[in-house]
Amino acid sequence: MALPVFRIERLALHARHGAKEAERSLGQRFYLDIVFTADIGAALASDALADSVHYGDVIKAASRTFTAREYNLIEAAGAAVADALLATFPKIAAVSVTVHKPAAPVAAILDMISVTVERSRG
Repeated sequence: MALPVFRIERLALHARHGAKEAERSLGQRFYLDIVFTADIGAALASDALADSVHYGDVIKAASRTFTAREYNLIEAAGAAVADALLATFPKIAAVSVTVHKPAAPVAAILDMISVTVERSRG
């Protein structure tokens, strides 16, 4: 049986990531999409939160990790979040973190730049 898929979309966070000093001094808004599979077979039968992965706790852990330090690269920030979620939640089997950067300082007209980092156990 396939594992259930959880989705947290467009989590807005203010952080000071970027390779340029202006990005780091002012900070900017980022959006995270977090998709994970979790081995929660017991929760499907018990209907008990203790047997599942609480998405509120996932949001807190992701937010704390993403804003704990400054990263030059959004891919490094996304990898830190993915690694932290696997380390914190043993029921998570695989996780994908997409970091969206709407105000990327590039000479182009675009909505945003994003990068996705995927991690899994084993």
